[in-house]
Amino acid sequence: DPDDVLKPAFPALSATEMAGGKVSFRRVPIPANRYTPLKESWMSIYEPLVSHMKLAARMNLKTRCVELKTTDETEDLGSLQKGVDFVRAFVLGFEVRDTVALLRLDDLYIDSFEINDVKLLKGDHLSRAIGRIAGKDGKTKFAIENSTKTRIVLADSKIHILGSFSNIKLARDAIVSLILGSPPGKVYTKLRTVASRLKERF
Repeated sequence: DPDDVLKPAFPALSATEMAGGKVSFRRVPIPANRYTPLKESWMSIYEPLVSHMKLAARMNLKTRCVELKTTDETEDLGSLQKGVDFVRAFVLGFEVRDTVALLRLDDLYIDSFEINDVKLLKGDHLSRAIGRIAGKDGKTKFAIENSTKTRIVLADSKIHILGSFSNIKLARDAIVSLILGSPPGKVYTKLRTVASRLKERF
């Protein structure tokens, strides 16, 4: 009877085996302004890389880099890239609790742009644009984050957005409107419409 024929059961290949036995290695440089926060949060960063992604991770104090490599236990070839994205997101200024999502979900990205990519602003005009994006006590930034389900980091004139592709676009559109001088009230109204549409979708 053909049903009685034993089918071969091959164990799943590890990432190292898939790479032909080669260990993959990546290095993420840490800028001076993120060095102390990294030291303070090191265990929160190290733990998910090692236990969840099964990578080897270490902080190289000489080169001031976080070094990641695959091990015999690494199951997925994409784990190394996810690990690099996770550390890079922290370096850009995102909280560890937000960046961990990059390891767990596949459709999360980081989009970075500068205020001057949208409109050339200098001196006080640039400061005012940054102020409009943040809002009083960060209120405008939080409103954009909450309605578009994203996380935003304002680093001087650079803006980093963490989220899904479509949500990043929504957050970016709101930020661009503020840079171009739209009053926050008008942007809030648009965001409320966006938030209600997102709720309908899920």
